[in-house]
Amino acid sequence: MKFSLSLSSLVLASVVNVALGGATYSRTSSLAGQSFLNAFAWQAIADPTNGRVNYVTEATAQSDGLVEVTSDTVILRADDTTTLSASGAGRNSFRIQSTNTYTTHVAIFDIQHMPQGCGTWPAVFGPNWPNEGEIDIVEGVNDQSPNHSTLHCSANCTMPTGRDMTGTDDGDNCDVNETNNSGCGVALSDNNSYGPDFNGVGGGWYAVERSATYISIYFWERGSTSVPSEVSSPGTTVDTSTWGTPAAYFPSTDCNFATHFGEHNIVINLTFCGDWAGNSAVYAASGCPSTCVDYVNANPSAFTNAYFEFNALNIYE
Repeated sequence: MKFSLSLSSLVLASVVNVALGGATYSRTSSLAGQSFLNAFAWQAIADPTNGRVNYVTEATAQSDGLVEVTSDTVILRADDTTTLSASGAGRNSFRIQSTNTYTTHVAIFDIQHMPQGCGTWPAVFGPNWPNEGEIDIVEGVNDQSPNHSTLHCSANCTMPTGRDMTGTDDGDNCDVNETNNSGCGVALSDNNSYGPDFNGVGGGWYAVERSATYISIYFWERGSTSVPSEVSSPGTTVDTSTWGTPAAYFPSTDCNFATHFGEHNIVINLTFCGDWAGNSAVYAASGCPSTCVDYVNANPSAFTNAYFEFNALNIYE
């Protein structure tokens, strides 16, 4: 990673990182279409969040039409034709993990469409949960806006109040053991950041900047007049100091990032129900019918729109 700031500037930024931040990064990956898919490995594993899901191999996804690739886009979807047996496997879906790992970096996701539907729990994040920390960039359940961006990690990591961000703090303690796995999250201020509302405006861009002293997450709707040109039309470098106030901001003021966050893969997945979406109180509050598992089992056509469509992923280090 090469910063445009001097060492003294970095020290200053670490002291007043609520007000300052940003650096210049150089592009190391420009991924779209098949190159996007080639940068990830499929994980046909048991769901860590106990969802009503069956993560499939790439071969199964190809044969079942759960993945579509053009020169410019990648679509990843769940099965929307099979009625499930209560005693059988969950709904076929995808979980992919980047083959590369990242520490200090910027990742810009151009997302045209995200999964929607009762019982859905899509996410774009970085593991290793929780010992090397996790950054949830995009996460939500049951079509309930807005998006929540969250850190999950081990003990002794908290966030200060009054951070310089547009989102709303909905938890300052990032320790999963003290927060029943919920971590420290930020509810974004824009309802078009998640679910059907996101899809209704043609999606948009999510960006994450991870540095030694702060983690920032940004969101811009497709039609936003404030999206930086280097985000909407990616080039060889980005300067995050010009991007304005982030949607979610996590400084290292009361959290030693060096001991709480290791090298991260990028993980993109879609599960159903599970620990969050399937929680009886959460599911009931969403206005969705039946119980989560029964609904997912019996209503395959409800998941016609349960897919991610990615236009591009650009990574800068």
